[in-house]
Amino acid sequence: MTEILRPDDLKKIADDADMAKAREHMSRAKKLEEEQAQLREAFMGREIRPEARERINLAIRRAAELGQREFQVFVFPASFCNDKGRRINNNEADWPESLDGFAKKAHEFYEKELRALGFKLHAQVLDYPGGMPGNIAMILKW
Repeated sequence: MTEILRPDDLKKIADDADMAKAREHMSRAKKLEEEQAQLREAFMGREIRPEARERINLAIRRAAELGQREFQVFVFPASFCNDKGRRINNNEADWPESLDGFAKKAHEFYEKELRALGFKLHAQVLDYPGGMPGNIAMILKW
C-alpha cells in the first residue's frame, strides 16, 4: 500500500529543490565572475597592434563613405576605469586620467598619432544598468 506523503516529506523535497537552484545560481555567478576577471585581464594587458593605422584608415574611410563624421572605436565596461566611469559620465575635462589598460593605451595612441591630424576622441557612457555607468564607447570624430 502506498503511503501519502507527509508535510515534513514535502518540505524536505521543496528544500532540496531550493538548494539545487541555489547551487546552480552560485555556480553560474562564479563562472560569470571568472569570465569577467579574464576579460578584464585581457583588456588591461592588450596592446595596440602594429596594423592599427591600416585598420583605422579602413574603418574611418568606410564611415566617411557612408556620410558619417564619427566612428565608434571600441566599447568597454565602466568598471575598467579607475573611477568606474564617473569622470566620463560627468564630462569632466580630465576624463582621460580615469582610463586604464587598453583604453589608456588607445588614448595615448590618439594623442601621439591622431590629434595633430585634426581628429577628436570622445568617451561616452552608453548605458546605466542599476543607475550606474555600464559600458563606455570611445568615439573618434572628424
